[in-house]
Amino acid sequence: MADWRTSDDGKALEKTLRFADFGAAFGFLARVALHAEKVDHHPEFTSAWNRVDLRLTSHDADGITDRDHALARAIDAIAATAGVQAES
Repeated sequence: MADWRTSDDGKALEKTLRFADFGAAFGFLARVALHAEKVDHHPEFTSAWNRVDLRLTSHDADGITDRDHALARAIDAIAATAGVQAES
């Protein structure tokens, strides 16, 4: 799981992605949303023009679970084909 980090409170996986422009970032988020709906596990995210900040946590478990790791891997796979320019 490339470039995912544990949040300061230890309860979430976090990642920031940068895209060429707003359209690329929005397209990526749409694909993530479709996958998240299918697996019934939804990320927290914010988007500002070409940047997407993601946070994965299992609220019912009050922390990180296997579902978060699985979603992180799926997001990485989506990002690999979505024109990510930089990760931080």
